[in-house]
Formats: sequence, C-alpha cells, structure tokens
Amino acid sequence: QVEEELKAACSQQAEQLREMGHREHLLCSDLQRAGEQLESFKTRLMQVCSPSAAGSTGKSVTEQQVIEKVRQISDENQQSHERQKSLQKELSSRLAEEEEVSAGIEVFKNSLQKLQ
Repeated sequence: QVEEELKAACSQQAEQLREMGHREHLLCSDLQRAGEQLESFKTRLMQVCSPSAAGSTGKSVTEQQVIEKVRQISDENQQSHERQKSLQKELSSRLAEEEEVSAGIEVFKNSLQKLQ
C-alpha cells in the first residue's frame, strides 16, 4: 500500500512537472512573440517618423533610435508651437497697426472732404 501511494505521488509530481514544463514553453513563446511585436512596432514607428532611417537597410531599430526620434519630433513640435505663438503676436500687432493707419486715413479723408 505504501508503495502504491509512493507511485501515485510520483505520478502526480511527474504530471505537475510536465504541466510546469508546458507552461514554461507557453511563456517562452509569449515572450518571444512580444519581443517580435516590439521590434515590429519600433520599426514601423521609425518608418513613419523617418522612412529613410528604418526598414531600408534591414537592420533592427534600437530603442535609443526610437527615443531620439520621438524626442526630436517633440522638440520640433515645441519649436513649431513657439513659432506659431510668435507669428500670432506679430499678426495681431500688424492688424492693430493697420487699424490705426485705416483710422488715420479716414480722418484724413474727412478732413479733405471738409476742405473741399
């Protein structure tokens, strides 16, 4: 009876080991698939950001390249935003100037008409 219990326990442990091995295999497959998806995402991101920098050479894109490209785009976006604000101020200033000149012209026209 003890021998049968030991055999049953060994059999159960063997089954548990097989199950753990199967889970480990699934986890490794999932990890590999996730790595491939990350690499694909990085390559697509670089192709969108800079088509000549990625994909054409067949080399994989490094995380540093992705980070640098995102940082570059962010900097360009910030500069563009600042330039937009500057141009908006300049436009407002010129419109105010134009209104002043138009008002001066109206005064001049009215004065000229009164003189005639």
